[in-house]
Amino acid sequence: MRIDILTLFPGMYDGFLSESIIKRAIEKKLVDIHIIDFRKYSKDPHHKVDDTPYGGGNGMVLTCQPIFDCIEAIKTDESLVIMMTPDGKPYKQEMAYQLSKKKHIILLCGHYEGFDERIRSIVDLEISIGDYILTGGELPSMVVADSIIRLVDHVIEEGSHINESFNNHLLDYPTYTKPREYKGMKVPEVLLSGDHKKIEEYRKKESFKRTQERRPDLLK
Repeated sequence: MRIDILTLFPGMYDGFLSESIIKRAIEKKLVDIHIIDFRKYSKDPHHKVDDTPYGGGNGMVLTCQPIFDCIEAIKTDESLVIMMTPDGKPYKQEMAYQLSKKKHIILLCGHYEGFDERIRSIVDLEISIGDYILTGGELPSMVVADSIIRLVDHVIEEGSHINESFNNHLLDYPTYTKPREYKGMKVPEVLLSGDHKKIEEYRKKESFKRTQERRPDLLK
């Protein structure tokens, strides 16, 4: 899989690419990630990428030319262009699974007061990671990229994500590790029983209970 992230602030991705699972996935050549500064595509003498909005208003709006040219330079028939925007479709785990099967994803990060509306004409999908506003699309692009990469074959063990939260519309069951007792809090006896059938039943029950208490909307 190849992921291209279009941004005005490439330095924000230094830690993201050089730590933990993402770093290992890159080293194993399971994913190819490119951070592209679309300012370099600007034809303005001063490499300007934004301008004042028609009709007036606060802030600056990202202009068409640098983004159009950047996307046209890297897009192929296998590319899926995604715009990170609070206007977009709410991001869910199911979408992460779908995107993890794509060969080439382009993530477009906005900044300032947003995009010239005409940029949407070259975008295939718009994604929002929540009903709140950030200073730009860089953090959301990392969230989306991370959630996709970990689902790519061989990045992590398949069993590690099959039973995670949001699969089957349920939150994950509670988990424990050593020691058996800590500050008076004990590990449930069923998890120490060795009876795999009872353990599975316990986990399903606790998963449903937790979902019902914390996210009843998922059960609907």
